[in-house]
Amino acid sequence: MNFIFLFIMAIVLNTSLIVKSPAFSNNDFIPSKYTCEGLNINPALTLKKIPEHTKSLAIIMDDPDAPAGTFVHWVMWNIPPTEKIEENKTPGVVGVNGKNENKYAGPCPPNGTHHYHFKIYALDTNLDIPINSDKKALVKAMDGHIMDSGELIGVYKKSN
Repeated sequence: MNFIFLFIMAIVLNTSLIVKSPAFSNNDFIPSKYTCEGLNINPALTLKKIPEHTKSLAIIMDDPDAPAGTFVHWVMWNIPPTEKIEENKTPGVVGVNGKNENKYAGPCPPNGTHHYHFKIYALDTNLDIPINSDKKALVKAMDGHIMDSGELIGVYKKSN
């Protein structure tokens, strides 16, 4: 009986961060507007179940299907806790992507269909890292500060 009670409580108390986008559903195709074949701007993201004492949010968007290993498209941190990140907006500090640029780099797979992971992290602090920080530096800085996280996966294949 205690096991059943704990199982039900785990379901009730599940506060995993929910990440969605009005532009595409989880595991669905990302509209070309948000890719190298379009405007190359970030899609809007909506967040639900952000932990109550979150001080900031961070984003890592990467492509684990890239031929040379995971390619980082976007890193951003010190985003004020919010339920919406607007399209083409950067409400935090934008770090260095896989092209060594401080900006969003939309999906642009060299071949085939790739998966793009938009990972959002709720943190118990603001991060004090340089603007030239990349994914590796961001992950290291977040260590011990992640209260919760969520993920939205989009897919994309070039039209040509």
